Amino acid sequence: MVDKVDSQTRSKMMSRVRNKNTNIEVKVRKALFAKGFRYKINDKNLPGSPDIVLPKYKAVIFVNGCFWHGHHCKRGKLPQANNEFWLSKINQNINRDKNNNYKLMDLNWRVAILWECSIRGKGSIGLEEAIRKLSTWLKSSSKTIEIPQ
Repeated sequence: MVDKVDSQTRSKMMSRVRNKNTNIEVKVRKALFAKGFRYKINDKNLPGSPDIVLPKYKAVIFVNGCFWHGHHCKRGKLPQANNEFWLSKINQNINRDKNNNYKLMDLNWRVAILWECSIRGKGSIGLEEAIRKLSTWLKSSSKTIEIPQ
């Protein structure tokens, strides 16, 4: 499939893709704050600079975009154009994420992964339910959670 925009336009579009403070991250943080949870954001001292760090619970939350982090859902579908590049890029991201999660767990941090598709779009559980699950997990002794599983 041929790209529908020229390379200069595509480059401009891609440069606007943010890796922190995305709309979903901000919504999740606001909802957690409203429930009484206090946190740090993007702590560079921890492997992977987790999106949300809750020191009181020794827990981190990664709010993962399905495309960029290789989730096996409709939103994680690779483009047909330049498929080899994207496959390599996404696989590198997946491996990096796994390594960072193992490092965090070795440091006795609990790890939550909240996928974009759990909050956004048809078939999602919605923000309120995702926050309820995170809240329950934070108060438990469970080491990991992935929403949706």
